[in-house]
Amino acid sequence: MISTRNQYTPDYVSPPGETLEEALDERGMTQVDFAQRIGMSRKHLKQMLDGTAPITPETALKFERVLGIPARFWNNREQQYRDFLARQAEGLELGKYKAWLKNFKNLPVMRRLRWLPKTQQPVDTLRSILDFFGVASTEVWQAHWGAVQVRYRRSQAHEPDAFALAAWLRRGELEAQKIDCAPYEEARFRTVLEKVRKLTQEPPSEFQPQLVQLCAGCGVAVVFVPELPKTASGATRWLSPSKALIQLSLKYKTDDHLWFTFFHEVGHILLHPKKDIFIETSAGDSDAEKEADRFAARILIPEADFAAFTSHSTFTKAAIQQFARQQGIAPGIVVGRLQHENRLRWNDRCNDLKRKYEWRIEQSEKKAS
Repeated sequence: MISTRNQYTPDYVSPPGETLEEALDERGMTQVDFAQRIGMSRKHLKQMLDGTAPITPETALKFERVLGIPARFWNNREQQYRDFLARQAEGLELGKYKAWLKNFKNLPVMRRLRWLPKTQQPVDTLRSILDFFGVASTEVWQAHWGAVQVRYRRSQAHEPDAFALAAWLRRGELEAQKIDCAPYEEARFRTVLEKVRKLTQEPPSEFQPQLVQLCAGCGVAVVFVPELPKTASGATRWLSPSKALIQLSLKYKTDDHLWFTFFHEVGHILLHPKKDIFIETSAGDSDAEKEADRFAARILIPEADFAAFTSHSTFTKAAIQQFARQQGIAPGIVVGRLQHENRLRWNDRCNDLKRKYEWRIEQSEKKAS
């Protein structure tokens, strides 16, 4: 894989003509004599010496014959100089967009998460943002992510920061690129969901890799990405017709929320059009969000079983734990369902049955624990 890590970018690169003049001086050769030897006018040679005319590969071969300096040397010097000029011009152009940087209020968080490198100059920061998003300019950024925002399907109860959300979604894309997925198969995906449901009883060190592997085998990339302020707890979209993406954060930090969000996103994949992007920012009020909510609730705790449990139970810790064991799910999920339906208070003594998750640094990456 090509890497640009630790790539050195000099502040100044001299025109290759300066090196050419030094070579002529060392050989005691005048510019007039050299021009005659390579079959070039004095005027054209002068333009190459001052950098206004490029040294072409054909000319580099002539230099090699006359001076004995390999053509690849001149080609490399020319390329380095033109790259420098292009970056210099780009820097001047990007300097016009410093105000655009103010839209990214989460730059310190993105650097702390190592999504962006630490930079000193605004122009370098702007370059790093464009590199992160994989776009050539701010105009292209707006054209692409503006179009993506039009496709968002989210509750209007909480409007996210569009720039922070774009960064969070982009990080999900980058993480999903690392996951080798089989082509999407709906029937196979539905089959593995029962195995995934049983993973709710496991700690993150166990369920995280298994969840990713099981879903990847069905064409669904599952990624865990730390949330940025004013972003989302989950998202669903299709990266291609054969690869779906479920992106999860730990916005609410408990197992009931994490697993409900996961199965809610599964509902979007199975029930709704591939062209839509679903962003979970708060309780959804659209038909699609309500449908995904019902799907998640049913798959985690079947309606008949839940009705039977709630018809006679006093919801003690022991009763909740026994019911969770019978269902093969984590007890925190049962507590969350009871709280959501106002059968338990949110500060009830059973609240400690929920597992709390947090992000920790491991091998230079954030992981759930």
